[in-house]
Amino acid sequence: KYFFVITRHPFHFRSTASITFFKHCNMPLKTRVTDLLGVEHPIIMGGMTGVGTPELAAAVSNAGGLGIMAIHNAGSPQQGREWIRRLKILTNKPFGVNLTILPTMGPPPPYDEYARAIIEEGVKIVETAGSSPKEFVQLFKKAGLITIHKCVSIRHALSAERYGVDIISLDGFECAGHPGEDDIGNFVLQAKGAMTLTKPYVCSGGVGTGTQLAAALALGADGVNCGTRFCATKECNWPNSFKQRMVDASETDTVMMLRRLQNTCRVFRNKVAEEVEEIESEKGANFDFSDVSHLVNGKRGRDAEQKGDADGGIWSAGQVVGVLDSIPTCEEVIQGMVKEAEITIRSRLLSLVVHQSKL
Repeated sequence: KYFFVITRHPFHFRSTASITFFKHCNMPLKTRVTDLLGVEHPIIMGGMTGVGTPELAAAVSNAGGLGIMAIHNAGSPQQGREWIRRLKILTNKPFGVNLTILPTMGPPPPYDEYARAIIEEGVKIVETAGSSPKEFVQLFKKAGLITIHKCVSIRHALSAERYGVDIISLDGFECAGHPGEDDIGNFVLQAKGAMTLTKPYVCSGGVGTGTQLAAALALGADGVNCGTRFCATKECNWPNSFKQRMVDASETDTVMMLRRLQNTCRVFRNKVAEEVEEIESEKGANFDFSDVSHLVNGKRGRDAEQKGDADGGIWSAGQVVGVLDSIPTCEEVIQGMVKEAEITIRSRLLSLVVHQSKL
């Protein structure tokens, strides 16, 4: 098969300037992750608060990746069961369910009941995130589930391996949400993962293009995890105002808030995020969560989503917003990334290997 790729220059496959012609065999990228998960492409949509719905997860799975819905988004364990059943109707491809365990402003969610719902509804793949997954990983492994755990550092990844996790989602500093407190970017984090980890891992944080997928594979990862990229798709339940703000943004349009509380969170730079940033800076060592709780609480964020007000509340976004230039379908995202990765590997990288003459 042949296809045309419109590029800025011979090895940049993003936008209009010149046309490069490639012969393309449409070969899938086969890794330990695709084999273990039974998916066509090494691209995972990580579980996300708010947007991690059955519909978005199904769109990713149907496109050949692994879609993951976040069960806590359903609101209750029983609703979570109904979401899982709906997801099974929407796709016959592999999918996962996320269980995120984080500190809350009120009573904690019924994590044990959510875990039981995941097992009893016959889910085959589960992703855990947040606090130590030891208890839940053992529970899921005993039930025969494949487990993925999000880690923001090598030490956490090594602990997850000891607990029996099957796949590590290694999250770099670029990621949306909670990047940890070590501030290690993926160029170092992924390379260190290849040096220290024995289980397959995927590169998470700041990923949205096929060249990045190729780079992650080159660094030693067996795939990538995308969050923000799938938020800016037609199937995502976020309002178009949020999506367009991401497309219009640069890589500097995120804010790292709550750093002084050792609970760092990367969110999109909007009016509320800048207000939080200003309060935190002014308070300095005296900064307390109560100073901004009215600005960052989840209800305010959900209300802003309902109203389509991109400046009305806090919403997570990674530095990858700087490379987003459209609002495609999930299938277009995945097919585009895979094609771009293959071209990068076949044409860009192979062309750099020069055979020396024996003369």
